[in-house]
Amino acid sequence: MLEIIHAAGWPIWLLVATSVLGLALIIERFMSLRSKLVFPPRLPEQVLELLRQKHSSPDAILRIAGNSPLGRVLAEVMINRDETHDYRVAAIEDVGKDVAHNLNRYLPALATIAVVAPLMGLFGTVVGMIEIFASYTPAGGDPSQLARGISIALYNTGFGIIIAIPALIFHRYYRSRVEHYLHKLEREASALNRMIDRGVQP
Repeated sequence: MLEIIHAAGWPIWLLVATSVLGLALIIERFMSLRSKLVFPPRLPEQVLELLRQKHSSPDAILRIAGNSPLGRVLAEVMINRDETHDYRVAAIEDVGKDVAHNLNRYLPALATIAVVAPLMGLFGTVVGMIEIFASYTPAGGDPSQLARGISIALYNTGFGIIIAIPALIFHRYYRSRVEHYLHKLEREASALNRMIDRGVQP
C-alpha cells in the first residue's frame, strides 16, 4: 500500500485525507441513524400513558424529549396539549425543523466529498501529465520520469473515483433513510395531536 502511495505522488495525500473524512462521516451517520435510536420501541406506549394522566410530571416529559428524535417531537405535543390546535401544529413544525436538521447533519459534507474526490483525482492527473511533459528534453525522454508521471496520473484518477462512488451511494442511502424517518415522525405526531383534539383518552 505504501508503495502505491509513493508511486501516486504527493497529490494522493489529499485523496487519502478525503477518504478518511468520508469514512468517518459514513460510520458516524450509520451509528446515529439506527432505527432504535430514532424510534425507541416502547416510547409511544410511554407517551400514551402520560396522556392518560391529566397532570403528568414535567420531568417525565423532559426525559422523553431527551430520549430520541421521536421523543422530542412527541414531548412537544404533550407540552402544548392544552393549547389550541393551530398553536400545537406550529410548535410541532418548529421542532420538526430542528429534528430534520439534526438527522441530516453531515450529509451535505458527504455529498461534497462525492463531488470533490473526482476533481482531486483530476488534479493528480494534471500533475502526472506535467511530470510526463517534463520528462521530454531535446536529447530524448527520461523513461523513469515518464513512468512516474503515468503512475501519478492513473493512481490519482482511480483513487478519486474509488472514493467518490461509495460516498455518493451512502449519501443517497442516508438521505432516503432520513426522509423515511421524517415521514414516520410526522405520522406519529399527527396521530397524537388528533387524540388530543378529540379528547379521546387511549
